[in-house]
Amino acid sequence: MLGLWLSRAVHTFSALYVRCGEQGQALVLRGVIVPYAMGTFRYVIAGPTMTATSDNVVFGTEDVLISLCNSVTRVLTVATHTPIHYSGMVQRISKTCLKPDIGCFVLFDGGFSGLVIINFTAQAAMELYENYLLNMGMSREDLATSFTADEVSNVMGELMNQVVGDFTGKVRRELQTHITQNQPKMLVLNKQVMLSVDANLDQPEARRVSFYTGSNNIFYLELAIDRTQFIKLYDFEPQEVPDPDKLIAEAAEPGAAPAAPAAAPAGDSDTDALLKSLGM
Repeated sequence: MLGLWLSRAVHTFSALYVRCGEQGQALVLRGVIVPYAMGTFRYVIAGPTMTATSDNVVFGTEDVLISLCNSVTRVLTVATHTPIHYSGMVQRISKTCLKPDIGCFVLFDGGFSGLVIINFTAQAAMELYENYLLNMGMSREDLATSFTADEVSNVMGELMNQVVGDFTGKVRRELQTHITQNQPKMLVLNKQVMLSVDANLDQPEARRVSFYTGSNNIFYLELAIDRTQFIKLYDFEPQEVPDPDKLIAEAAEPGAAPAAPAAAPAGDSDTDALLKSLGM
């Protein structure tokens, strides 16, 4: 009699397990059989545990922001040969703005849409401008002395273009989607002007991160993108960053040279004879 009752109890708990499993989660029941009344027993549950059946990796707004911040630090550190780092705290903001002293912005579209803004203080802009051109081999006497010079804005735009280019490459390799960007726009602003840029986003999410140069001058990155998530459906290895030097070396190898055209067969064909007779 006890054996029949236990078999029915196990069947009941098994049915419960199956029904819960159909909802996307597995319910694990753990307990013991204890005496309950004369000739009967009951199952005391020690405590259910819920285990998710799906372990998909999800990339959200903060993950995209971290990828962009890493592009900023990598590109500016390499370009200026000075350490660039960003704050460990991020701000949620309601809108993005161009602010003094130099504001740069880039719009991108494709797999997801968004806007990137970098607002430089005059000190941060001049430090990055000078270090970048000095590392390019220019003399200090040839450099601009004011952040309002067009040359400074052009250099900031070039660095911004490199940053967003590095970011779009990482999006293609790591998130397996594609975005395109427009040309960076730069504006020198005074203290009385703040410009808001409309990116035409349906469900915008905006973030601001503080960056610091090697001399501890500050500038700000602002990102606005549509609310989106990237869910990893299956495991894959992100593509490696192509090495330009390696590609050039491979192209210069003797074995990589294009094959010489095949020699013409000996003797004139009928076509060649006809062309010769026509004087061609």
